[in-house]
This record gives sequence, structure tokens and C-alpha cells, in this order.
Amino acid sequence: MLRSRAAIAIEPAAPLVVDEIHVDGPAPGECLVKIAASGVCHTDLVRWSGADKSANFPCILGHEGAGVVVDVGKGVTGVKVGDHVIPSHKPECRECEYCLSRKSNLCLKFREPQRRGLMCDGTSRYRHNGRPVFHYMGVSSFSEYVVVPEISVAAIDKRAPLERACLLGCGVGTGLGAVINVARVFPGSSVVVFGLGCIGLSAIMGAKISGARKIIGVDVDGGKEAVATALGATDFLLATADTLADSLTDLLGDGADFTFECVGKPEVMRTAFEAAHRGWGVCVLCGVAASGATVQIPPEKLAGRTLRGTAFGGYRGRTDVPMLADWLVEGRLPLDVLVQEEIGIEELPRRWSTITQGSRLRTIIRWH
Repeated sequence: MLRSRAAIAIEPAAPLVVDEIHVDGPAPGECLVKIAASGVCHTDLVRWSGADKSANFPCILGHEGAGVVVDVGKGVTGVKVGDHVIPSHKPECRECEYCLSRKSNLCLKFREPQRRGLMCDGTSRYRHNGRPVFHYMGVSSFSEYVVVPEISVAAIDKRAPLERACLLGCGVGTGLGAVINVARVFPGSSVVVFGLGCIGLSAIMGAKISGARKIIGVDVDGGKEAVATALGATDFLLATADTLADSLTDLLGDGADFTFECVGKPEVMRTAFEAAHRGWGVCVLCGVAASGATVQIPPEKLAGRTLRGTAFGGYRGRTDVPMLADWLVEGRLPLDVLVQEEIGIEELPRRWSTITQGSRLRTIIRWH
């Protein structure tokens, strides 16, 4: 057992508490990772707010981390002490029906305990004031030390800077994968991205990598135009403009080949769907909405369009995340422009309300 500083969500919508917790050592098949950096994702806010009913409290939020393996349990062979890793909220056992199909990244092995905030044996590795604290999305990167299953750990090139590589574990991977894996954007196509946070801007990066001819970014914040353009957007539209629909028609005619919703709001999801070409357009929903939210789409709108969902852009944690880290090392992913600020864990509670505003870029928590 060791001591770790962590930001604890005691109950839904309550202020985060930074305090010392006790972390049990890794059981068989598990790894102990010292987190170097963690991104603060909008999904963390959704769970913290209580809008997503699947989170258990008290818990340690954070699912976008990167660090170094400091201990492993019995039977762990995929990583070793000293490896640089990204703990993934999308585990990959390589044994279940989903993994073996190679058609999905929704591994079955850890799904139920992960949903309940526990490890595979049904217990927690964290204690605060003598009481168990739940894990979160199998990662809990708002703690300096975390215990994760080996099947959720992706070893990466040590040359990848951990303070940027952490973003590959959710936002960047989701946006890139939605474009490259799910929609399969092709050269010369047209793309519209609704919502230019980390996921949306990463979708723009993916569209540029894929060779899209027209890449339109849409956001409520006009200040996003410069960064969107730097990453490959050919056009920018304000989401709040009364002329948004007319502007999209002027730029696209009957719609875009591909559209991506990266906000998590049903009304934006419908707008993104209707902006897809009415004859063959594909709309991919990337944003995380509140539990029970629905999208109202008239059946006649479905005639020529396709609506797709995605979880982490279809990327498999152990197999695909190392490739993304290689792209970072090679300079293909300019992630610095996605980072608004870097803070210490002690600053997180008082900054929480502003950090999690949807119009912001990423805040990185650095431990060293």
C-alpha cells in the first residue's frame, strides 16, 4: 500500500477534494502506474454532474492519463516496470468475442466491473479515510498513482512527451478515429465538424490527414477559428449565427459527405445529421450526452443518410494507441495547439467550473 495525492469526487456536483489516499498494490493481472499528466475531459464533467447515472461515488475521476509503470502483479507480461504507458478506458483482452472479431473495440472482459467502478475481482484499490473509493472508467487519472488491469495498458514509445501523449487516451483518439476508422473519410470529400473542443479539433486533424477537400468547423466561440484553421479547416461558421443553415447550404449544396457531432447535445446531433448529404451523407456522433437523452429524427430524413455512433473512435487500447503515440513522435499530431493551460492537482478544485466549460481547450494536470 502506498500514499497518493488525488482529486476525489465525493458526491455528484460537490466540490472536488484534493487529499491523500491509500493505493493497494497491483493484484495478479494488474499494473501500478505513476501518472505524469492527465487531461481534463468534458466526459469527466458529465459524470461528476450526475447527468450520467452510471458513475458511483465517491470516485476518482480522470480517464485521459499517461505515466510510467512502477509495479506489476503476477502474470503480467505485456508491460514491465519503467515502461511509458497510456491507461486506456477501452480495454482489450484479445480473447472475447468483440476483440476476436476485430470489428469492435468494445471489449467484454472488464465491462461490468469497470462500469461499477471496480477492478476485475469486484473490489477497489483505493481508500480515503479508511473507506473504499471507486475507480472511474478503469483509469482514475486524477490520482498520482493508479492501478489498472494489464488489458487496459498501452505501452508507448518513450520519446512521446507524456504531457501531450495523455490526450491520445480519449479526446484526440476519439476525434481522429471517428474520421479515420468510423466514417472512413476519403480524399476530396467534404466534412463538417460541430463543436471544436479537443475531440472536434482532432476530427479536423483527421480530416486533413484523410485528404478531405473541404473541412468546415462550427462552434459557438469565434475564437476557435484560428486554431481550427491552423489544424486544417478550410471554413469556419458560428453555431449561434441565424444564417448557419443558409451558410452550410451555400458551401455544400445538399450537404456534406461526412459530419461529426462533438458536443454531446441532442439538438446539435440532429443539426449535424441533417447537414449530412441527403443522398449519401454519413453523420458520426462523438459527443457524450446525459443519460436517457434522445435524438428526434423524422424517418423521412433517414432515406439516404447514415447515422453512426462511436466509442473512442473505434481504436483498440493496446493495439492502436501505440500507433497514435508514434504519430506524435513523428510530428504528425500538433497537440500543443489543443492545450490551453497546465496546472497542478492542488489547483483543480477551484478551477473546476471554468476548466470544464465546453468552449475551452484542454487543461493538463501535471504531476512533476
